[in-house]
Amino acid sequence: MKKPAWARSPQLLHDLSTHGVATRAQLREAKVSDSSLTARTRPGGPWQRVLPGVYLLHNGYPSSLQRSIAALAYGGPESVVTGRVGLAAYGYANDATSSEVHILIPAGSRRASKSFVRVERTWRMPDAMEKGSLRVAPLVRSLTDTTRAVKTDEHCVQLIAEVVQRGGVTIDDIALELAEGPRRHGAISRRVIEELRDDAHSVAELQAQKLYAESGLPPMQRNVAIYTESGRLLCITDNWLDIGFCWEIDSLAHHLSPADHAKTIARRNDMTGHGLIVLSHLPRDIRDNPAKVLADLQSHYTLALDRPCPPVTVTPRNDR
Repeated sequence: MKKPAWARSPQLLHDLSTHGVATRAQLREAKVSDSSLTARTRPGGPWQRVLPGVYLLHNGYPSSLQRSIAALAYGGPESVVTGRVGLAAYGYANDATSSEVHILIPAGSRRASKSFVRVERTWRMPDAMEKGSLRVAPLVRSLTDTTRAVKTDEHCVQLIAEVVQRGGVTIDDIALELAEGPRRHGAISRRVIEELRDDAHSVAELQAQKLYAESGLPPMQRNVAIYTESGRLLCITDNWLDIGFCWEIDSLAHHLSPADHAKTIARRNDMTGHGLIVLSHLPRDIRDNPAKVLADLQSHYTLALDRPCPPVTVTPRNDR
């Protein structure tokens, strides 16, 4: 009996497939019979079924790319990859490993999560971006879908920082996507973004003043300019005690920009180099760990008392 063309020339199937991944429809098009498919995918056979209706034309472990291609084949022609795999397609979070491929499908589609594929039905199907062999959700959607799954603020900030620092999206882009997307599982993402918005620093300062009132320490001067002996402006600081103690509430957004972060480090080094005791907290420290903040204030106040007051001049900014 004459062998079918695909059996005589295996390259035909590989040309039909995408990186060795083929659907049942594609195999039927190549005249692969049900019996041949069953024989080739039995234990020890040369092929394997990775998902319902999706086959891998070898029996080894599928690569990350093959898993993503298989997930899209399973999800259908309108499906797109999002989440960590989506971020990786844009060149982000490549050091992160994920055991699942998160795909989006239209709300009316009938597909359930299966094996390594997490299926999310949505009324907000994004336009697909072509990244090599993959259909991928836009970067901001892939990012927010990833952050919804994280367990800590720190991990969320790390993911957002990588993308924002490299100019992929803006804080406002992320805030808009979160506002328009589902609220489920987004509490950490929304909290972090609120800290990164322009008004977060002023809110944190108000909270800091209320917390400081509980410390029992002498009142601090707010928003003062500090000058060196030579008259050079050393810094403008949030809160000041005349024993050489500065307390600053950092803007988390400044830590996302390498240039701004470098300026902050240089400024702090200059301040400590002139003898100032500098304590800094993030807005989340004030909100989530007030006891630790109060303890830090007490310890740094004691440290400043034990040292000579630095030779600087202080002027309230509203006097200038």
